[in-house]
Amino acid sequence: MKQNLLNDLVAAMKSQDKETLSVLRMVKGAIQLEEINKKSELSDEDFIGVVSKQIKTRKESITEFEKAGRTDLVDQTKKEIEILNKYMPEQLSEEEVLKVIDEAFNTVNPQTQSDMGKLMGFVTPKLKGKADMSFVSKTIKEKLTNL
Repeated sequence: MKQNLLNDLVAAMKSQDKETLSVLRMVKGAIQLEEINKKSELSDEDFIGVVSKQIKTRKESITEFEKAGRTDLVDQTKKEIEILNKYMPEQLSEEEVLKVIDEAFNTVNPQTQSDMGKLMGFVTPKLKGKADMSFVSKTIKEKLTNL
C-alpha cells in the first residue's frame, strides 16, 4: 500500500497535480513519522490507521470551516478526503456495520453502560478502517441506553 502511495506521488509530480501532490506529501510525512515512532516499517494495517487519522482530522476541520462559513476551505478539504479514500479499504455498508454490532451484543451480552469497552473491543478489529468508528461508537451507545 505504501508503494502505491509513492507511485501515485511520482505520478502527481509528473502530471503537476498540485492538490494531489500536497495531500500525498502530507500522508507520506505522517507515515514516516509513524515509522520513526515505531522504529519499524509499517504494516498495511498501520498504514490504513495513519490514512484513517488523516481523514478524521479533515472531517473535523470541515465541521470547523462550516461554523466559520468558509465554504472554499470546506470544498478543498472534501477533495482531500476523496484523494485519501483511494488508500482505504472498501467501506462496509451501514447494514453490514449494524450486523457486526448486533453480533457483538449477542456475544458480549452487555448489562450496563460500563460494558461499552467490551463491545468496542469486540467490534474494533472487525470494523477498523472499514467503517466510521464514530458512527459505530454512537450506535453502540444508543443501543446500550435502550437496554
